[in-house]
Amino acid sequence: MSGKPELKGRAARLARLLPPGGGRGQAARAPFVLLVVLLLGGGLIGLLVLNSALSEGSFQLDDLKQETKSLTDEEQALQRDIDAYSAPRALQRRARELGMVPGGDPAFLAPDGTVKGAPSAAPTGTTPLVLAPEALTAPPGGAATASPTPVGTRPPPAPSATPTAAATPTQSPIPTPTPGR
Repeated sequence: MSGKPELKGRAARLARLLPPGGGRGQAARAPFVLLVVLLLGGGLIGLLVLNSALSEGSFQLDDLKQETKSLTDEEQALQRDIDAYSAPRALQRRARELGMVPGGDPAFLAPDGTVKGAPSAAPTGTTPLVLAPEALTAPPGGAATASPTPVGTRPPPAPSATPTAAATPTQSPIPTPTPGR
């Protein structure tokens, strides 16, 4: 007798379909190799996606830095405009354009109704020419449809031979208009 019993019937047919005992080690190795290849491929794809997301974030960061720089520049330009509008000479020039004159000495009323101080009237120079707001904001070159209209009861003064300091305002920087305001 040999070491193996002889199989009969169904067991014999199954034994003929299966390979001899040496092939079992290779069959168990194939799923392991496939698993390792899938893990390595998935890891590489994950690294690629992560790297792409990081580079996209870097581009967005650069765009936001550029936008921040441009907004900072615009803010500084607007602050320069505000400073130019609020400068004393610019305020004085604008007040003259609107027909304002410097006031005299003030007087104050006390709570009991008495007047404290000696009031004086504003200097009574010539009545300045007050222009309509449309004429003040019209672009140079006569693009405005309305002509300047004097407001007041007295006609504008005749130009004198010697210009005065009030007639020729000092030049101040012309601020740029603020968009959207």
